[in-house]
Amino acid sequence: MIRIVLLGAAGRMGRAITDAAAGQADLEIKASVDRAENLQRSPGVWRESLDGTLEAGDVVVEFSSPEACRDAAQRCAKARAGLVSGTTGLGPEDEAELRRASNSVAILRASNFSLGVLALRRALAAALSAAPSSWDIEIVERHHRGKVDSPSGTALTLAADAASGRGYGAGSVRTGRSGHTGARPTAEIGVSSVRGGTWIGDHEVLLAGEGEWLELRHVASDRGAFARGALAAARFVASAPPGLYSLEDVVGGRPSGR
Repeated sequence: MIRIVLLGAAGRMGRAITDAAAGQADLEIKASVDRAENLQRSPGVWRESLDGTLEAGDVVVEFSSPEACRDAAQRCAKARAGLVSGTTGLGPEDEAELRRASNSVAILRASNFSLGVLALRRALAAALSAAPSSWDIEIVERHHRGKVDSPSGTALTLAADAASGRGYGAGSVRTGRSGHTGARPTAEIGVSSVRGGTWIGDHEVLLAGEGEWLELRHVASDRGAFARGALAAARFVASAPPGLYSLEDVVGGRPSGR
């Protein structure tokens, strides 16, 4: 039995993971954790912190905040518990803390747990190898009005994939164009963000050539798709040796150029 400690349990992803884990014979939600101000809206969430919760062999699954992610990584390393991290908007210090903790325990970090997005990344790698190098690359992402970070972590991952595949240097990703920007540089990847309504996740990659273009798109209509991927990651982490992993390690093989 894999014991899961769910951090951010009152949030959209936390609720989806709770639903997806129900009835899974090999999984147990050992503890549900969220901030005190969220407990009133979610009576089933019965812990306000990870204090006294973690034991060796547990797996923390967190969709929370950069601060909570960093704290969870430290606690997991100390308790010898695995970590599946889905929080986006992490800064360099947060990423560094995950790397430090991965010297002691298995940590899987992903900006998106959809297997369809993984297929999109692989399709992008194939398209880049086939399309002329002169074609421009643009990414458009759409999310619900409550999303707190922009661009999305998935859009930035796609942009990094594209930059690596084209051999573009640092600083090639451009977000938030405004004003008199001048002609579009060739070695640039534009990322545009749309926020509104209840879009769960919509990512589109455009490869634009002379008189023709190619569109690659993934749309998520149900957070259950992400939840199932997160639980697959938890199963992987439960038996993996210390290290920093990604969703590609769960399904086997990595996108070209990564």
